[in-house]
Amino acid sequence: MKKSAAFALATALLLGTAHAQEKVTLTVAAFPSLDSAIKAILPAWTKLHPNVTINLQAQQFADHHNAMTTALATGQGLPDVMAIEIGYVGKFAEGQGLENLNSAPYNAAQYKKLFTPFTIAQATSADGRFIAMPTDIGPGTFFYRKDVLDKAGVNPLTMQSSWENYIASGKKIKQKTGAYLVNTAASVYNLVIRTNLKSGEGIYFDKQNTLLVGPDNARFVRAMTLAKQVRDAGLDAKIGEWSNEWYDAFKKGTVATQFSGAWLQGALQNWMAPDTKGLWRVQNLPEKGFASWGGSFYAVPSKAKNKQWAWEFIKFMTLNQGSQITAFKDNGAFPALIAAQKDKAFSEPVEFLGGQKARVLWRDAAAKTQPIDVNKYDSIADQILQTELTNVLEQGKDVKQALADARAQIARRAR
Repeated sequence: MKKSAAFALATALLLGTAHAQEKVTLTVAAFPSLDSAIKAILPAWTKLHPNVTINLQAQQFADHHNAMTTALATGQGLPDVMAIEIGYVGKFAEGQGLENLNSAPYNAAQYKKLFTPFTIAQATSADGRFIAMPTDIGPGTFFYRKDVLDKAGVNPLTMQSSWENYIASGKKIKQKTGAYLVNTAASVYNLVIRTNLKSGEGIYFDKQNTLLVGPDNARFVRAMTLAKQVRDAGLDAKIGEWSNEWYDAFKKGTVATQFSGAWLQGALQNWMAPDTKGLWRVQNLPEKGFASWGGSFYAVPSKAKNKQWAWEFIKFMTLNQGSQITAFKDNGAFPALIAAQKDKAFSEPVEFLGGQKARVLWRDAAAKTQPIDVNKYDSIADQILQTELTNVLEQGKDVKQALADARAQIARRAR
């Protein structure tokens, strides 16, 4: 029996009774802006499956992931479909609480070639289980306020050419306009450690689980050194992301540049700073860097009550071109599905960005972004390094000493 026929039979057996008029309530747990995308797609789902009601449980980003961590640990309060942001996929993948979508009746291997390649590596555990389907990606992009750069007489291409020129331009911007270069020096560090990785390297560990962090790793040394130069020159506003101060800086133009995923455009336009329409532009990251910045996935908990309908819903959200384009138009969620990236909407000018054809830029950046291997200790390494970065920026700690201390702590925790 061919694989496709076996899949059809398994799915038919699973869905058999439910496709009759049995009423089903499917619980989907998500976070912003995925919840908005789901609501936008619901009418099309309901038309197709009138007997399946979606019970959408949306919580703020951190609350959602904390709740899902607890639910997976206790086996209580699990949804049928679990949305997961990329920062948590590695951690959740190493547990055993989510279905392996490579296995029957899911047989998701046949779909992998349909997605932007780096997303598949992101959702694959160290032992080869595929635990979640990608729905949107975050091609890394360099946002800048055109009005602020014009006032300072700074060329954005100069800022893009090297990190040294980026910082030098920041000094000119601060002097001429009073605006800060960036919200926090940490964002420069976070970007440098994520760009231009060698094949088979994760951010903190390589394929053999060897720890890469340390005073001898040029990538980490440079990332912390550049962040320190930004802070020492007084070029960062010392504002954390997802804070009211951050939104305020966007509205007032007191921060000239921002590194983020392409999805930030939708957030700026819809709720963060809608009145700044036409003032922003985007370009690729400095030094021809390409990075993934955020991204969302859907998984099926092993203890879910309605696995068959959970899988139908996930396929509808991730493999259906119409769903992917609806989410994209609703909140700028950049499709993980390659076919959806070829939609005519991608060549349309983006009014919020002054009519720039930004989506073509993002599509090309996504194609050039390398897969990054995830490791179950990534979140621990990240926490330890953020603490050491704070020591460098605020206490004046030596960069190489900070990295040596971080290496020792990560090695101890990962042991």
